[in-house]
Parts: sequence; C-alpha cells; structure tokens
Amino acid sequence: MLIQRILSTKGRDVLTVPSTTTIAHAVAAMAEHRIGALVISDDGGQAVDGILSERDIVLALASDGAKVLKRTAADLMTTEVFTCGPDATAEVLMKLMTEQRIRHIPIVVDGKLAGIVSIGDVVKHRLGELETETQALHDYIATGR
Repeated sequence: MLIQRILSTKGRDVLTVPSTTTIAHAVAAMAEHRIGALVISDDGGQAVDGILSERDIVLALASDGAKVLKRTAADLMTTEVFTCGPDATAEVLMKLMTEQRIRHIPIVVDGKLAGIVSIGDVVKHRLGELETETQALHDYIATGR
C-alpha cells in the first residue's frame, strides 16, 4: 500500500507552527487538535524545519519541570526529521518507524510539506487491508468462488 492512499483517506492537512512558538502554545495546539506531534516550519508550512512530539515535551518536563512551558519549539524540536514521499510503501514506513522509534513522518514532495502520517494511520489502513483479505477468503471458502 502506498502512502499516497493513506493521505487520500485521512487528508493532507498538517498543523505547523513556527520555531518561536512556546511549548505551552504547542501543547495547547496538540490537545485542541488531538495530535501527537507538530511540524515546525518557519516559512508558513512549506518546509520541514523540525518536528516536536509529545515525547520531546514529556522528556523535557521530566528533566526541567514546568519552566519548559516557557521555552520555544526550537529548543525541543528534533531537527533531523525522517521524511518520505507519497510513493513510499506502508511497509517501508513501518520499518523506518520501528527502527528509529518514531511515530510521525512528514510526507514531502519536491521539498515541500505535503502531509504527515502517524503510526496509527499506518496501522489503521493495514488492519483494513487484513479485514478485506479475510472477508475475501471467507467468501471464497463459503462459495467456492
């Protein structure tokens, strides 16, 4: 299954914030939109400058306490962001996510942000495929066709 298919189902909208965004604002945005990561982009959402995940925030809170909330996304974001294009397969993304222990991968086309895929998106679509295959096998066994 190509990532393009996942994006066509879930949509290509990505919530981005500039690197100057406070962690408090980033947390509020994540909670409001019920997402686990923000793409950091200083050019209005075209380029991927970094990614800020719940994990980044929790680790900083554990070590530095509530004062982290006044810091900026630039202070905590991951700058070495793994990305892929829409023609990548879900299997490639699952392997990358597992090996790198990451849960979100921005999708980039010609250097521009075109979407984001989470591990939940990949699992949801893979389960759908398995259900379809199971039903087809069940129908084949039941009808002989």
